[in-house]
Amino acid sequence: MSAKSVVLLLGATGFTGRLIAKYLYTHPDSASFTLALGARSKDRLDAVVSDLGLGSDVQLHVVDVGRPEQIRAAVSSATVVINTVGPFWSWGTSIVEACVSHGVHYVDLTGETEYIKRIVTRSHYAATKTGAIIVPSCGFDSVPADITAYLSSKTLRDAAGGPVDIDTSVSAYVVKGGFSGGTIATVVQAIEKIPADERRIARIDYSLSPARGIPSPRSPLVYRMFLPDTGKTLVGGFWFMRNTNRSLVQRTWGLLETAAALDTAQVHYGPAFKYDEFIVTAGPVRAVLMTLGLAIGLGAFLITPIRWLLKKLLPQSGEGPTEAAQKAGFMKVTNLTTSVASPARPAPIQVKTVMTGTGDPGYSLTAVLISEAALSLVLAAPGALPPLARGGGVLTPATAMGDVLVERLVATGRVTVESKVVVARPLEGKKTV
Repeated sequence: MSAKSVVLLLGATGFTGRLIAKYLYTHPDSASFTLALGARSKDRLDAVVSDLGLGSDVQLHVVDVGRPEQIRAAVSSATVVINTVGPFWSWGTSIVEACVSHGVHYVDLTGETEYIKRIVTRSHYAATKTGAIIVPSCGFDSVPADITAYLSSKTLRDAAGGPVDIDTSVSAYVVKGGFSGGTIATVVQAIEKIPADERRIARIDYSLSPARGIPSPRSPLVYRMFLPDTGKTLVGGFWFMRNTNRSLVQRTWGLLETAAALDTAQVHYGPAFKYDEFIVTAGPVRAVLMTLGLAIGLGAFLITPIRWLLKKLLPQSGEGPTEAAQKAGFMKVTNLTTSVASPARPAPIQVKTVMTGTGDPGYSLTAVLISEAALSLVLAAPGALPPLARGGGVLTPATAMGDVLVERLVATGRVTVESKVVVARPLEGKKTV
């Protein structure tokens, strides 16, 4: 019998790390893998084991992510690494490089496009040589965005009876949740430590994609999405995760387009694909106010004295929502994807995919998302993962896990997914968002 897979969780003593550790230890599949926890302090690791009631079968590793030799030693015995140690720009690159060197799979929680751009540049090719599957953004950033667009494209193909090009794919978010000190640290670091040129490059359309697509439309002040099956129109404003999620979905698009150029049998979204998303509000006035409020809030972080004060007043690293607040949280993501009209198919097909999740999206639900992503990579049946995953590289949730991740998430009972055709109407009658 082969040895069990080892799931190594780095940052196990942090706020989100503890949630993931508890989730994995009590997982129905826990007998199929060995859980290993890594952090800088042995005392804090022992406290996590005691506080969460973990058993002696859990492996403990003292790992200072600022010391490459400790990272390599811990990673060398793992099958997959779950990295929660942020900000990732500062601490993630050496962990990815160790995983690539040892052929170990990797998932993380990053929403830092600059960091993803760096590991794509440095590690994608090397990972295809060692077979390491490297998947950033496996939490609320950016599983719902990537997977709903992926499922809508799949439903479109099923409805059309074959390949079909996508025109637009737009997601509307309804969320209830809090934020932690780690989130604040990431925002501050982006301003104080990431070079301005790196931030500028990351904001460029398709910055993470191996191919260049059609330019994205400008973000409107008020978004509107008409849902043909209900006759309702969702209204909303700028969603602060939009740029991060869009870049990740664009990487999925680019990876699939590049693969399809070499093998026409490969599934892809088509050259006309454009992705966008927004946060749902009670009406257009609130949409405008939310957009302006977000702009003012982010602008405040750019002013050094205000940023210093906010760092003192806002949650510190290791702090986050209470257990009661986490249980009260939820997400609902509605994606509407429309096919390209053509002489052969003059009536574009529209698909609505809805993903819901219970628990604070950024924390308790994220613990579910990233854990199931990691387990998808190590427990999937041979050949079950998407074709791109079999070659390794810096991938995305959709291209690395696809249906395997969807099935695992639904099986938890915490996530529901529905994808269906909602309308087929002539091009001239099509609404735009």
